[in-house]
Amino acid sequence: MEGRRSTGGRLSTNAELRANCAQCHGLCCVALPFTASADFAVDKPAGRPCANLLADSRCGVHADLRGRGFAGCTVFDCFGAGQKVSQVTFGGRDWREDDEAARRMFAVFPIMRDLHEVLWYLAEALARPEAAPVHGELRRVLDEVEDLTRGTPEEVAEADVAAVRGRVGPLLARTGDLVRAGVPGRGRDHRGADLAGARLRNADLRGARLRGALLIAADLRGADLRAADLLGADLRDADLRGADLTGCLFLTQPQLNAARGDAATRTPAALRRPAHW
Repeated sequence: MEGRRSTGGRLSTNAELRANCAQCHGLCCVALPFTASADFAVDKPAGRPCANLLADSRCGVHADLRGRGFAGCTVFDCFGAGQKVSQVTFGGRDWREDDEAARRMFAVFPIMRDLHEVLWYLAEALARPEAAPVHGELRRVLDEVEDLTRGTPEEVAEADVAAVRGRVGPLLARTGDLVRAGVPGRGRDHRGADLAGARLRNADLRGARLRGALLIAADLRGADLRAADLLGADLRDADLRGADLTGCLFLTQPQLNAARGDAATRTPAALRRPAHW
């Protein structure tokens, strides 16, 4: 049976928002396109299986993705959308079984991924005790978005992600304000700033507003980023060796995977230390 309606229960943990490739049918390796570049060794159009995808939906070069020229794959994270589409939206059906079902799966997957990313941010905001004044609204919106992700393929495909983000954005901004209220000096405001290649070694960026900032290849070695708002910040090749990211706001696994770090980098407990660090 395709699609299941939510019972109204809120996600109690973020376990459902972590990729579980064993419960997916390799959707990210088929549905999404990629272009030959520093991140991908070859071109691949949307809807065509990657040449490295095996019959059992595993990656044939997973252990050496970066060495084979597929660094982009190590950065991507579906926030659990793959298993949601495979096991819930399409009730366990494999895209290999039916061309029409495959077409619908590939259309739904990127939308589900965006919705699951929103759920990740909402779940993080709800885990912040400082954000208690907005917890009620956060729970209501989370329930509504989760219910949307459990709709039929047609309902998910028609989801207005921009409208969802528009509603969630102010709640996340309010969460950030509440968390930073206890930070001395309240932090610097670098929202949307171009800090590509910036020399920020050992910088005190506690509580800084870095939402949407370009931090590509920035030197953040030893920087203090506790309680900094990193929502949407571009951390590709940013040097985070020795940096302290504990308690930072809205950092995601893809952002962390895109950066460089080491054993001395302190990361949020909810995220995994990238294997290439």
